[in-house]
Amino acid sequence: MSRSGEVRPTVSTATPEIGRQRKVGLLRHAPTSAGMGTQAPGEGFAMTLAQRECAELHVTGIDHHDLVVGVALVAAKRASLAGRGPTVYDVRVALDLFGLRSHEPTMTAGFAGLAHSYAAQRRFVDAVTEEQLFSQP
Repeated sequence: MSRSGEVRPTVSTATPEIGRQRKVGLLRHAPTSAGMGTQAPGEGFAMTLAQRECAELHVTGIDHHDLVVGVALVAAKRASLAGRGPTVYDVRVALDLFGLRSHEPTMTAGFAGLAHSYAAQRRFVDAVTEEQLFSQP
């Protein structure tokens, strides 16, 4: 019997795009409920931008990684409320909100342990209001 006559195992194929559930960040009206936050496309890019902007920042009493995560989360929230992906300006607004660019940190107590606790991240981001993120100077 030749190899072409053998029965070979089947290979499962990927689910077609039509049958997949849509990504929440790409929906025009994302579902909202308690603790879900606000999703936006490219939220991970806020972390990259925050790392770049916070590279030279050293705030006493705050772990650098906690600082970067906190700034990135607030920047991502601002971008998602505007219905777009994050930009460097969102990161700068987050830095200004906490007084980090003026080297006079104002609200830094909430940063402790952010990098390692999702519950702390949710509380931290939920404490920042839309008015704070979009206030006009």
